[in-house]
Amino acid sequence: MENKILEIFIPGPAGRLEAKYFKNHKVTSPIALVLQPHPQYGGTMNNKVVVDTFHTFMDNGFSVCRVNFRGVGKSDGEFDNGQGELADAAAALDWLERENFDNSQCWVAGFSFGSLISMQLLMRRPEINRFISISPQPNVYDFSFLSPCPASGLMVYGKKDELVPKEHINELDKRLSSQKGIKVEFETVPDANHFFTKSEDNLKKVLDKYIKKESALY
Repeated sequence: MENKILEIFIPGPAGRLEAKYFKNHKVTSPIALVLQPHPQYGGTMNNKVVVDTFHTFMDNGFSVCRVNFRGVGKSDGEFDNGQGELADAAAALDWLERENFDNSQCWVAGFSFGSLISMQLLMRRPEINRFISISPQPNVYDFSFLSPCPASGLMVYGKKDELVPKEHINELDKRLSSQKGIKVEFETVPDANHFFTKSEDNLKKVLDKYIKKESALY
């Protein structure tokens, strides 16, 4: 069976969105949407962390989609400070769910700016039952909307993240760990910076372990 990743276009609120999509042949396979880092700092869906996350989901039996926000690559529109990007992510999730209406689980993942958008999407979509947030920036973006956080998930960050002071991560950890009924795990990748330069393999191991453990529950 060939692992064929398709290049597709999804109808979005500002025009079409360029995306990459892999469909697992198992009928009730879980689905995952993976979101890119900040468009104004060169972020695209072909960012190494995004691609590695996409492949880790793929290797674990998911149907998975990664998408370029408006104005990135071949996607129509222009950058909209997060509001439009959230609408783009919602449109991509709609499309992914239509393609896999009998999915067994729904995950969302995002890297850096994408982790903010994925968490905002999580708050609006009750069907999302797990999330992975990579290099969140609680010092730049206000994550207080996660009260309460509606699903369990994983926050992964580099121990040497040069963009996020450790106390901001600790504060977020404290806030989320006091919420009942959900479990948000915080994982540090020892020598990694914000972009996981030269630490990609360690990041993939953390992601793979969490995806295997949590998707086996269903």
